[in-house]
Amino acid sequence: MKHILEFDSQALSDFVASHDEKSFRVGQVRKWLFADRAQSFGEMSNLPKSLRGHLTESFQIWTSKVVNHSKSEDGTEKLLLQWPDGGQVECVLLRDGDRRSICVSSQVGCAMGCVFCASGLDGVDRNLTSGEILEQMLRLQHLLPSDERLSHIVMMGMGEPLANLNNVLATLQQASAADGLGISSRRITISTVGIPEAIDKLTELNSRYNLAVSLHAPNDQLRSQLVPVNKKIGIAKILAAADSYFESCGRRLTFEYVLLAGVNDTQEQARELASLLRKRSVLLNVIPYNPVEGLPYRTPSAKSISKFRKILTDAGITIQFRQRKGDQINAACGQLRRNFRPGNEPVQISAS
Repeated sequence: MKHILEFDSQALSDFVASHDEKSFRVGQVRKWLFADRAQSFGEMSNLPKSLRGHLTESFQIWTSKVVNHSKSEDGTEKLLLQWPDGGQVECVLLRDGDRRSICVSSQVGCAMGCVFCASGLDGVDRNLTSGEILEQMLRLQHLLPSDERLSHIVMMGMGEPLANLNNVLATLQQASAADGLGISSRRITISTVGIPEAIDKLTELNSRYNLAVSLHAPNDQLRSQLVPVNKKIGIAKILAAADSYFESCGRRLTFEYVLLAGVNDTQEQARELASLLRKRSVLLNVIPYNPVEGLPYRTPSAKSISKFRKILTDAGITIQFRQRKGDQINAACGQLRRNFRPGNEPVQISAS
């Protein structure tokens, strides 16, 4: 059976027409999927019974199984989903004031090999389809009460979004569509370790999504140790591609920097980072490390973080330190998947 979420408005229109149904039925189906949060085609009560039958015979809404659902006291919720081929991915709902942000995966695993990240410890199995990425968004939306809606999307879960660019863009087109999730491109962020050719493609396509580049080091020597793919790329090429993207869309760039104790958190590295970013219109998003079992990296001390921050702010860099959420439920990408033992029955865990 086909995945209904692989079908955009035009493809669904062709299906509806092939069954001699009126074109307005397309809007009704999509409203049920994206706004009314239908769990099945049978719930789509304003559709003719015959059309509901055709949809049920031809499509699936859900292709994944919820293997684990974890909740944290700070409101963060995390799902571990398993696909029919056995692949597992994680996606997260984060609550912050009125914001209802989601972080979704683009691949099963990751090939980038960042040494401090749990997502890539087992490599990459495959790209997710656009329907599988969109399904994560809908599953997270279903965790919200009916009077709340998703406000922000971040492609920052498992995998490298720009290594699965076509499917990611197809997903985001539906997520931002008025008859989809209706989330403005200004509230959608693609996070990447930096693949210049793919960033250039975003520029060519005149994309309007926010771009966040995971930098993690102020020089190539250290970055190549932390992010092995950097050996074939280099920071200069990444910055040049990011600068071109900024010029094309005018959106301020974000650079992500995971702060690792004794590795990339020294005062000298802060000064080097400030020099690298000083002449650019950027936001530096600093993330104190969320420890992963089995890896040697640690969260920096409060004193070290304070000194690092002061050097950058004194240099005029716009900086924010991301509040760590979901520590109780292994919310760092890849942690839950590695800790879950296949064969267990689906379980819901509430952190105390």
